[in-house]
Amino acid sequence: MAAATTLTLKGAIDGLRAKALSAEELTAAHIAAVEQARPLNAYVLETPEAAIAGARAADARIARGEARPLEGIPLGIKDLFCTEGVRTTAGSRILGSFKPTYESTVTANLWRDGAVMLGKLNMDEFAMGSSNESSAHGPVVNPWRSRGSNQPLTPGGSSGGSAAAVAAELCLGATATDTGGSIRQPAAFTGTVGIKPTYGRCSRWGIVAFASSLDQAGPIARTVEDAAILLTSMAGHDPKDSTSLDVETPDFASFVGKSIKGLKIGVPKEYRVEGMPAEIEALWADGVRWLKEAGCEIREVSLPHTRFALPAYYIIAPAEASSNLARYDGMRFGLRVDGEALNDVYEGTRAKGFGAEVQRRVLIGTYVLSHGYYDAYYLKAQRVRRRIADDFSAAFDEVDALLTPTAPSAAFGLGDRASDPVAMYLNDIFTVTVNLAGLPGMSVPAGLDAQGLPLGLQLIGRPLDEGTLFSLGYALEQAAGFAAKPERWW
Repeated sequence: MAAATTLTLKGAIDGLRAKALSAEELTAAHIAAVEQARPLNAYVLETPEAAIAGARAADARIARGEARPLEGIPLGIKDLFCTEGVRTTAGSRILGSFKPTYESTVTANLWRDGAVMLGKLNMDEFAMGSSNESSAHGPVVNPWRSRGSNQPLTPGGSSGGSAAAVAAELCLGATATDTGGSIRQPAAFTGTVGIKPTYGRCSRWGIVAFASSLDQAGPIARTVEDAAILLTSMAGHDPKDSTSLDVETPDFASFVGKSIKGLKIGVPKEYRVEGMPAEIEALWADGVRWLKEAGCEIREVSLPHTRFALPAYYIIAPAEASSNLARYDGMRFGLRVDGEALNDVYEGTRAKGFGAEVQRRVLIGTYVLSHGYYDAYYLKAQRVRRRIADDFSAAFDEVDALLTPTAPSAAFGLGDRASDPVAMYLNDIFTVTVNLAGLPGMSVPAGLDAQGLPLGLQLIGRPLDEGTLFSLGYALEQAAGFAAKPERWW
């Protein structure tokens, strides 16, 4: 049964349909793996009884010939997605033991298609972080280790639990969210595939909000094809979300394996940043060569406002967070710290309930929205955002997609950057532009650094053109031949 956890999601679907294994066997193997991997701290809540019940129901449907697209597939769910009757904390103390009375649209879509939930996955508090160290449940530990070292490494953030669980074979795929790189950077750090779709492709309804104009759900999986299968189920128009796009969801898996000959691929010159490790530069050159050998035409393009992306992002995102997190006041749900006056309740609840990183971002956001600073900071950042989007539009007049590194380094040690927020924020240097412009972006594992840690390449596409990314991602996946797995130490 242990071998069942090594299957790809597509391989498990085929095995279940061929009755080579049962959904209950598949789920039981993953439940056992989750229990053995508790030192990773990837799951903050396990739901084994519900998972087995769902697997048995899936076996019955398969026996009747009524299998749905994800029938019997065990998944992990990031703790930002509201799950009806199952505790949802967003990685924060302030939500306490909150059990939603409703289901997020994305997870409802997965259950509609037959998937089974193994539990809720750890994450940075309110998705604010690049290392999964701001979680109220403690940090997730990356299953990968540097060669010859036992130092615990970050799996990236904020979707660190999702990435670690997929990499450690604790689920066949996981939901994640991406506000400034929180799907793609963890995927790069763990040797997994992650895609942030076009803004509005997946509904935000029932996902605990961080920055509403930037947040977007997507999958983390082991292969490009697995990610395509998951995104097909996760996506779709939702009238409950005013930003949800009323467009048809294609079968993304149908793009996997399509010829990419003749596609024009842009290499943005502004992404060659000072101090970038030679290994990242070399991997990027490998990616260019692989796509050229597959018949793509490579062109250098310019995204001149890229240098303003990080400062603009770290004004807009905290401003929206300040607004969204104002609802956590100790009055309606979650943590409440009593006080003599109403303000004492507000202050005590928020001081105890929010961690240091969330407090930092709320204060930044409140400052840039305050009288006298709104025009100087927030409005200026929004103008920069428009220029960044215009840069991409101009580039896509010349090319079909862009190729860049996903992150400026491999996974770093837990605690290494905790005292330097600016150094931590620089992890997002290659990813935030995609969120600011609302574009789809995918990270594909493409190699190992000198310490044996995974590195990823990022593909950026036109709005609603995830299909091209899946075709290109598969070509990179095949050319790179990435098959490394972390050595089991837990």
